[in-house]
Amino acid sequence: MAAKNYKDIELPEKYVPKKSEPYMCPEQLAYFYKLLNGQKEEILHDKSDVLNAVRLGEKAQTAGVGDEQDNASFEQDITMDLRMSERDNNLLKKINAALERIENGTFGYSVVSGEEIGLSRMLARPLATMTIEEQEEHEMRNK
Repeated sequence: MAAKNYKDIELPEKYVPKKSEPYMCPEQLAYFYKLLNGQKEEILHDKSDVLNAVRLGEKAQTAGVGDEQDNASFEQDITMDLRMSERDNNLLKKINAALERIENGTFGYSVVSGEEIGLSRMLARPLATMTIEEQEEHEMRNK
């Protein structure tokens, strides 16, 4: 399972995990750890921008600035920003769960069977929690 030193590994700038490496070796875990933390930081930064935009829109609306069309546009913008924020919150939960799986040594392994999800799938979808077959079966059951 996972070695705990992945956080300290300095990867080459253009490092990409290879199938020739042992599955979820410390270098691969370091790669995914840094990738997921980067995505997390980006979302948190964007979230701050969205909240500021919502606050500005609300201030302008309550200050009586603009006409009905402006106010309708502000409301629409606020609604869209809040939806995006909700989507980002869900993504943050998934990223945090993936980071937790890295920490406890289960990242890259199916939550259903414990089998390797596969490096290709993890590179394409680092938040994957099931093998392709398990995911397809899951989706068929939930149709």
